[in-house]
Amino acid sequence: MDAKAIAYLAAGFGAAIVILGAAFGISKIAATALEASGRQPEIADKARITMLIGAALIEGATFFALVICIILSGK
Repeated sequence: MDAKAIAYLAAGFGAAIVILGAAFGISKIAATALEASGRQPEIADKARITMLIGAALIEGATFFALVICIILSGK
């Protein structure tokens, strides 16, 4: 197995870890926001907005990490 194949394999594993982490983070945010809405229905709009902002930040970090994985696999 040459170095380029190992780099592609490592980039694939890195991307998988990043996606799993992002999915866990977003699901945790959604679960917490729904729980807060269930406990206090009057803050549902604020919880939804906060959830979307948090999910967007996680997605941004995820895309950055995936780009780093792709760039490092090409070297």
